[in-house]
Amino acid sequence: MKDYALITDATCDLPAEVLEKLNVRVIPMEFQIGGTLYQHYPDAREMSLTTFYERMAAGEIPSTSQINQLTYLKYFEAILEAGMDVLYLSFTSGLSGTYQSSLIVAAELEEKYPGQRVVCIDSLCASIGQGLFVLLAAQKKQEGLTIDEMVAWARQSHLHVAQWFTVDDLNHLRRGGRISSVAALAGSALGIKPILHVDGEGKLVAAMKVRGRRKSMDTLIERIAQTGINPAEQVILVGHGNSEKDARQLKSEIRERFRPKEIILCEIGPVIGAHVGPGMLAVSFWASEN
Repeated sequence: MKDYALITDATCDLPAEVLEKLNVRVIPMEFQIGGTLYQHYPDAREMSLTTFYERMAAGEIPSTSQINQLTYLKYFEAILEAGMDVLYLSFTSGLSGTYQSSLIVAAELEEKYPGQRVVCIDSLCASIGQGLFVLLAAQKKQEGLTIDEMVAWARQSHLHVAQWFTVDDLNHLRRGGRISSVAALAGSALGIKPILHVDGEGKLVAAMKVRGRRKSMDTLIERIAQTGINPAEQVILVGHGNSEKDARQLKSEIRERFRPKEIILCEIGPVIGAHVGPGMLAVSFWASEN
């Protein structure tokens, strides 16, 4: 059986050391702030995430763009030239056009390299949800799953990757068109914190509203209790946007309540952070429903 390389993009928000251990390659993604274009890698080599969120808090508004076809060509072809096939796990098509771009390049390369394969899988997940999807896929690869077996696994698994989060400032969601200006103003005045998740179609959905940071953290924990499948046997991801203190508190409370096999603390990168702002808290876990 020909070996294949597992590759994803920087929206997965897994720590660089975890990705290296899993032997997962990562395509960087672009963001712009202050008129300068940056590439975001898992090690945040071009701009630290602390700096990014501090600049957002100071009023700068970043923008992001999807991966272009030339970038896909560069990363996919390097793998093919090394004699391996490609298995790419993409950022959800429900929030970006990256997946569609990858399919175009995959078709071109399979024609150029007959007998080799470039298989693109839409994770239908975002941020640490995508991160958990990638982590589980990498473990399946280590168990010996072929590309075709991985595709079959992925088609069912994304429905079990729960990805829930809350934001601290509603104005970032307002700028992205997720909520109205009136709702943002009223919610901010009342201390309302929305609870959102990514649904089975890979789209962002506002699920509920709670009052206060403490209640929003409690709600994320309750989602694990309500839908998590054997949390004690899982790897659970906790993500944050320059809110490490709250994230560590959330991690501690999850550990105390569920005693999971492992909890990985992740920093939310600028591609997602540009749309949710500093203060985001997120959890991702294996669940009966996403």
